Amino acid sequence: MAFIAYFLARADVLVCFSIFIALFIYWINGIKKSTAKMPPGPMPLPVIGNLNLLDLEKPHESLMQFSEKYGEVFTLHFGPKKIVVLAGYKIIKEALVTRAEDFSERPTTPVFDIIANGHGIIFSNGETWRSMRRFTVSTLRDFGMGKKSVEARIQDELMPLIESFRSHNGKPFNIHMLINSAVSNVICSIIFGKRFEYDDPTFEKLIKMLDESAKLVGTPKVMLYDYYPFLGSLLGLHKKLKQNMQDVKNFISQCSMNRRLDLDANDVTGYIDAYLLKQEQETTKTQTYFNEENLVSSVLDLFSAGTETTSTTIRWGILLMMKYPEIQKKVQEEIKTHIKPGQLPTVEDRKKMSYTDAVIHEIQRFGNIIPLNVSHATPTDVFLRGYLIPKGTEVIPLLTSVLYDKAQWKTPNDFNPNHFLDENGKFVRHDAFIPFSVGRRACAGEALAKMELFLVFTGLLQAFTFYSPPGVSREDLNLKPGVGFTLGPTPYMTCAKPNY
Repeated sequence: MAFIAYFLARADVLVCFSIFIALFIYWINGIKKSTAKMPPGPMPLPVIGNLNLLDLEKPHESLMQFSEKYGEVFTLHFGPKKIVVLAGYKIIKEALVTRAEDFSERPTTPVFDIIANGHGIIFSNGETWRSMRRFTVSTLRDFGMGKKSVEARIQDELMPLIESFRSHNGKPFNIHMLINSAVSNVICSIIFGKRFEYDDPTFEKLIKMLDESAKLVGTPKVMLYDYYPFLGSLLGLHKKLKQNMQDVKNFISQCSMNRRLDLDANDVTGYIDAYLLKQEQETTKTQTYFNEENLVSSVLDLFSAGTETTSTTIRWGILLMMKYPEIQKKVQEEIKTHIKPGQLPTVEDRKKMSYTDAVIHEIQRFGNIIPLNVSHATPTDVFLRGYLIPKGTEVIPLLTSVLYDKAQWKTPNDFNPNHFLDENGKFVRHDAFIPFSVGRRACAGEALAKMELFLVFTGLLQAFTFYSPPGVSREDLNLKPGVGFTLGPTPYMTCAKPNY
């Protein structure tokens, strides 16, 4: 077992024996808690639980296999930690939508504490979460989320992105950082009231740290820190993640300090300005949630979520167009039919472009960007399908099990835009399409992400035809994702041939 070997390679026999004894006691204390009536699952081993049965580099695949044996609701022991997994569209909808209150919280975990420590939008609970979410959704609307003003921001960012692609003159290049920078600039314009140049060293560092952190959270080392926090701290498994998060938070704090000096209620340029004004309004209250910690964590949530998932989806999209040139050609034919030469795509164009819309939705489904979702937790003892889920239990609503549900999709393992088209070629919505999750904790920036995906993907295919570098056939293109909390494509090179 690789993770045991990892520990043994770094400690002498006495230390290993002490660690084993400590882990065994930790496990015994955990297992003493009643598991009666909890959902079924494999028998745990002392100390390691079910880790011997899990592929920690691809845990979603292991969980899918367990769901075939144990059904829609099952229990796994991640070391001494009991976690309930929900698998399939029906059970996830029941838990997160129909019974949203019963599954409304986030668990307290060592990794979540490193990222937010209970602050912000994504990882907070109770009144902190309600206040931050309500303010954020309202503020994003004020700054035009889903409206023409944000559409213009995206179109403005699309132009330098196209020029950056064009500068490679059809030669192979890696699109990763360019896509991440362009997408991040859209949310930066909303948060900070400005965009950054792609070669700005501070901006480059921030983008790289966010990208690295999204990978680190899903690595076996950091996951082991989550299951065995004292052991993880001893081995320093979390140090790089912690340093990255602190560096990004320091940048955000400095930005907020600078904005506070120039704050003008008549010239609110971004989310930070709006938050600082809200802070001033709350100064007379005896209790307020608009403190510095929630500001930094909320901005971090928007910055990271607004960059990572959308940019990863677009990178999947370009790779899939290289892999399936016949689909790329069909999208480009639809673009030529509905968008005049020299004009950038608009959100209104999407209504007339069923095939392109279907392709983008299928990229999101097939890409399966956040396979494990973000974990939920039960605020009280909950009964679900006859099973007891004790208060405070971490719950994984397995999005892979929905996006790849055999009962919902004709060919779940294949890239097939027909999943979103009727017999007449018209776009059709699908209830099981939930890449942004569902319920109270669904992504607050869903409307912005959908707009970005259409405008950027369509704009790039309007400007370029993407194909493999010389010597690389379409059969050689790898569709297996890399390791990380978000599933991005393995690094690849592309050639972008200008269409005009």
